[in-house]
Amino acid sequence: MAIFSAKQAGQATSLPRHVAVIMDGNGRWATRRGLPRTAGHKAGAETFRTIATYCRDLGLEYLTVYAFSTENWKRPKAEVDAIMSLLDQYLHESIEKMARDRIRLRFLGDTTVLSPKLRQLIAETDEITRHIEGFQANVCLNYGGRDEIVRAARQFARECVAGQRSPDELTEATFPSYLWSAGIPDPELLIRPGGELRISNYLLWQIAYSEIYVTDTLWPDFDAGALDEALAWYQTRDRRFGGLSGKK
Repeated sequence: MAIFSAKQAGQATSLPRHVAVIMDGNGRWATRRGLPRTAGHKAGAETFRTIATYCRDLGLEYLTVYAFSTENWKRPKAEVDAIMSLLDQYLHESIEKMARDRIRLRFLGDTTVLSPKLRQLIAETDEITRHIEGFQANVCLNYGGRDEIVRAARQFARECVAGQRSPDELTEATFPSYLWSAGIPDPELLIRPGGELRISNYLLWQIAYSEIYVTDTLWPDFDAGALDEALAWYQTRDRRFGGLSGKK
């Protein structure tokens, strides 16, 4: 249970526009129950659906989740294949539902290495939901923070070589336009279920000033009450951005 309702708290204290989540603990959740790790990934996908809908209902604008990293290809092939199959199934089930529920679904990362079938489903999802205004759920798929920054730097360098840009034009304000997350505000809150104390190469540029909330709750068990607790904690934070505290 939440300490107090984020809905009620939001009436007096602003909620974040953008929440990012590292969806960790799926495998451990399944192992503790004597189930195959794939069962944990399936349960985690259902949690994502639930939390995305709840974020929309609360009035948040963006939810970004870490679904599959560039490093996750190192996992056993059977597990990777199962995750990709689950994504295929999830997209088939969710395309119409997302549109009906007014949730825009966007994928961040290098999807060129995925199967043609998955790339087609992602393209269809984008086409169906791209005109939806309001809440947007971002799924980081084959994503790595370092890879994203390197790709962005290469693109800017190409434009300089082509005479389209000058090196001096690169600033902290212009660089984000080269990232996968271009056009999306940085997350004010990063939630890490599963208890691990690391950011795992996730949104390295974007979380420079994010508040980081860690909970031992495994992602499949992370429900609306757990999100309320994270948001309640966020509302106690004094976001100074390097300046002096606004609190006495």
